Amino acid sequence: MNTSLRQLLVGAAGVATAVMLWQAAAAVGPLADSPLPTAFDSIAQALALVGTPELWEATASTLAMALGGLLGATIVGIAFGIGIGVSPLLLHATRVPLEFLKPIPPIVILPVVVLVLGPTWEMGTFLVFFGCVFAITMQTSAGVFDTDPVALATSRSYGMGRGEILRRVVLPSALPYIGTSIRVAAPTALIIAVVAGLLGGGPGLGQSLLLAQLSGDQAQLFAYVLVLGVLGLIVQGLSQWGERRLLHWHPQYRKAVV
Repeated sequence: MNTSLRQLLVGAAGVATAVMLWQAAAAVGPLADSPLPTAFDSIAQALALVGTPELWEATASTLAMALGGLLGATIVGIAFGIGIGVSPLLLHATRVPLEFLKPIPPIVILPVVVLVLGPTWEMGTFLVFFGCVFAITMQTSAGVFDTDPVALATSRSYGMGRGEILRRVVLPSALPYIGTSIRVAAPTALIIAVVAGLLGGGPGLGQSLLLAQLSGDQAQLFAYVLVLGVLGLIVQGLSQWGERRLLHWHPQYRKAVV
């Protein structure tokens, strides 16, 4: 049995065990008298939701906010990160402000953003942007600053200009940092997009969760949670695949791609 198949079987066994424990706890266990629905009821409700247009519309809205905010954060973060990383003075001058802004959760500014933009797609997109841009900026600037000085000196000795050095030496050196930051930011973007609907009233799966909670339909509520879990796995898997493809030339990723 090869390693990939073994890992797949172990993962499937882990999922099956978790489902059975949930079913037992909610059906006959200590949570039998609680509002927690059984695993089978939640899974059946999730499968029923798959056939409804409401689920796909909400999923599309959530993904649009997540991808829109992540794309904007990537463009701005890489641009500012390069500008900061090429200058040691700027790197040290912006380090404290960026370190201060990076851990601030977007939910802190949610009331202000809702007041300005309303419970809209733009509100969710901005929150995703705010939650991702500082980490991408810091990782990009670190990657640019960490460029091998010997490689820089060699490129100058060959008569390369600044633009060519940036394109041929600095950016390839920084790409592993950038790829990692985007991979980490992708599931974060999905979480923020859901929170924007759950707490800010924006469109998407977060709003669907809120409506299910208000209606008291616990099975549907947990069905949406299951859908979000599957969606998170897909986003994480795609981000890892994209990182490996983007950096297939890097020694760290060659074995993974093969």
